[in-house]
Amino acid sequence: MTTHPEVEKLLQRCHELGSDPRNTNYAGGNASVKADDVDPVTGQPVELMWVKGSGGDLGTLTEAGLAVLRTDRLRALIDVYPGVDREDEMVAAFDYCLHGKGGAAPSIDTAMHGLVDAAHVDHLHPDAGIALATAADSEKLTAECFGDRVAWVPWRRPGFQLGLDIAEIKRANPSAIGVILGGHGITAWGDTAEECQANSLEIIDTAERFIETRGTAEPFGPVVEGRSALPSAQRRERAAALFPVLRGFASTDRRQIGHFTDSPAVLDFVSRERMPELAALGTSCPDHFLRTKVRPMVLDLGPDAPLDTVIDRLRELHEQYRADYRAYYEQFATQDSPAMRGADPAIVLVPGVGMFSFGADKQTARVAGEFYVNAINVMRGAEAISRYQPIDEGEKFRIEYWELEEAKLRRRPKARPLATRVALVTGGASGIGLATARRLVAEGACVVVADRDADRAREAAEELGAGAYRAADVAISVAVDVTDSAAVDAALAEASLAFGGVDLVVNNAGLSISKPLLETTDADWDIQHGVMARGSFLVSRSAARVLIAQAMGGDIIYIASKNGVFAGPNNVAYGAAKADQAHQVRLLAAELGGHRIRVNGINPDGVVRGSGIFSGGWGAQRAAVYGVEESELGSFYAQRTLLKQEVLPEHVAAAVFALTGGDLTHTTGLHIPVDAGVAAAFLR
Repeated sequence: MTTHPEVEKLLQRCHELGSDPRNTNYAGGNASVKADDVDPVTGQPVELMWVKGSGGDLGTLTEAGLAVLRTDRLRALIDVYPGVDREDEMVAAFDYCLHGKGGAAPSIDTAMHGLVDAAHVDHLHPDAGIALATAADSEKLTAECFGDRVAWVPWRRPGFQLGLDIAEIKRANPSAIGVILGGHGITAWGDTAEECQANSLEIIDTAERFIETRGTAEPFGPVVEGRSALPSAQRRERAAALFPVLRGFASTDRRQIGHFTDSPAVLDFVSRERMPELAALGTSCPDHFLRTKVRPMVLDLGPDAPLDTVIDRLRELHEQYRADYRAYYEQFATQDSPAMRGADPAIVLVPGVGMFSFGADKQTARVAGEFYVNAINVMRGAEAISRYQPIDEGEKFRIEYWELEEAKLRRRPKARPLATRVALVTGGASGIGLATARRLVAEGACVVVADRDADRAREAAEELGAGAYRAADVAISVAVDVTDSAAVDAALAEASLAFGGVDLVVNNAGLSISKPLLETTDADWDIQHGVMARGSFLVSRSAARVLIAQAMGGDIIYIASKNGVFAGPNNVAYGAAKADQAHQVRLLAAELGGHRIRVNGINPDGVVRGSGIFSGGWGAQRAAVYGVEESELGSFYAQRTLLKQEVLPEHVAAAVFALTGGDLTHTTGLHIPVDAGVAAAFLR
């Protein structure tokens, strides 16, 4: 089925407008077109409206993301509209206006597009437009900025009545190209897609020029002494130390993923005298505070304060934030309000360091941070030309706990088992490590691929993130030599900066050299014990610091070996190193259990295909020991097992998931054999 030519123009307009963050934020705003098509029942022309559906993103919108409605039926709803007190009922009525099968669910803003008498309509959230919309004298400034070219609409919650209001304003102002929506954003229209897009951009450009020429230079006040940004390296070091603690606080009600922002706009804002009072006013645009919550949590100490002092103060501020949020909920909630979703902050501002944002996944956390940067820009613009005056608390609550927003949340797919978990896999660029990383991503985790080979680690992370809006929202890579304590600590710091911390660590890095005792050199012994015994110790120690700081429990998994239990020939260095790892599991399970950190091991055997160790020379050495061709080694191992089946990296990855996926919540200190049954390696 071919795409309607007007829909093609709509999608092109959406992509061009939505790909520029100065026009609108991610998943914010919407656009529409009305055009004739053929009714498949009558064969007669019928006017339809294609409009971005609920939850879509303009910059990446596809035809499947559009809701398609009959405009005659949509406009007929005016005759049965029961009034503003019952306007939410109209959203359900949109379903009876739909044309054909499929398409996206109509959004709350559908009426704005359908009732306005224009072929093309854009609704956007540009920073400059919202700055005008949230200025204390917004109506006067709109007239001064645009004349009669753009009208002004007082704040009204998105819905059917707002659509009626804008439609009436357009009828009463035939020369207008759009409106400023008080406290909210802009809407523009046109007879063609090109005209509509040009009108949207004219409103944005004109608002930007007005603020630039009329505005004061430093609306946030002077920089406070002692709160300027730390140098980059120190800033990131402090952020990495604070992030797991903050993530633990932000996950009090439900586990969150984090995102760190230290952009110039953020660092400037948190350094300024008026930051605390402006931050306390909260955001205004509904898209903003739905992501960022009613207001951020703000640290009132400078970056030179001792770390322990800062953490203690953050703990106090978090308790106060939760109490204040509960009071906000209780003040405005009615018996029909949805239950409180959680009292933890979504945004934390730290002078000299930056901003920490949180969400149910990495993209949500990142977008929350992006929205707060939008809010900073809005505050700067509004304060530059007037006084920032967001919508009042009661209106914010009505939107935050709007049943229609609650319904949108209910439409989200069920979270995967490892959603909100951050995993770090050593030796993650190949073999068992890569198979494990793939399985963890498939189950919803964010993954840090840690490997000595930086190029292969980067390629693995890109593969894992393929298909995501941003690959780094799913996986990142770090180059690390696990025998180097400083390098390991740096890798955990990178993981913390990327996602807020770590929840699941897989000690998989390893190598093997097969030699008889008398041929095993000091170097052979040292390198194998360095990578596996020392390396897993260093990774576990560094990870434990993060896990304890988060106070959310966690998992450490050791990929040990059947050879840590079974005494085979020509294998003293490798077998001893694996036995060391096996006992680390027991020792750390006993020590870390009080922190709800579970430590378990997996004992694979005969993982030939896809194994980095076997392809690196170990396979040839073991084949020589057993007197078989290297190409037959996998089959040889399989035939000596009870199940007579070959073990693959994916089978080891499945065991990792079995231990961490949520069913074995009370298991620690366990070793799971993944060897197809080697009786001599049965645990006793």
